[in-house]
Amino acid sequence: MEEVFICDSGALEEGGKGVRFPVLAYGDEATGFVVRYDGKPYAYLNRCAHVPIELDWFQGEFFESSGLYLMCSTHGAIYLPDSGSCAGGPCKGGRLRKIAVREADNKIYWQPDDLIKPSAAGSSS
Repeated sequence: MEEVFICDSGALEEGGKGVRFPVLAYGDEATGFVVRYDGKPYAYLNRCAHVPIELDWFQGEFFESSGLYLMCSTHGAIYLPDSGSCAGGPCKGGRLRKIAVREADNKIYWQPDDLIKPSAAGSSS
């Protein structure tokens, strides 16, 4: 499968607001998201490992106040932004489902795989 454009690189601020994008995850409509941490983009399926609900507080708000951890808005599970591993809270032993992402020519692209595919809903939400 070909890469799918998410956003321009400038849309991602270090430890700041992320960008959501539509995906088909395991055959169901869902969203992925991309954030910038330690200068690099990281993308995940927007589903908490504790309970499969979206993480963001408001659309695109994934980081907790320090900008060091991704945090589920519902139960407070926190994740390491560079690996998706649970760092505390009710997600113990879990991790976010990583989505391959690449930055080139000031643009961010994601790479579909066998379980996470482009959605018919469009290229960004």
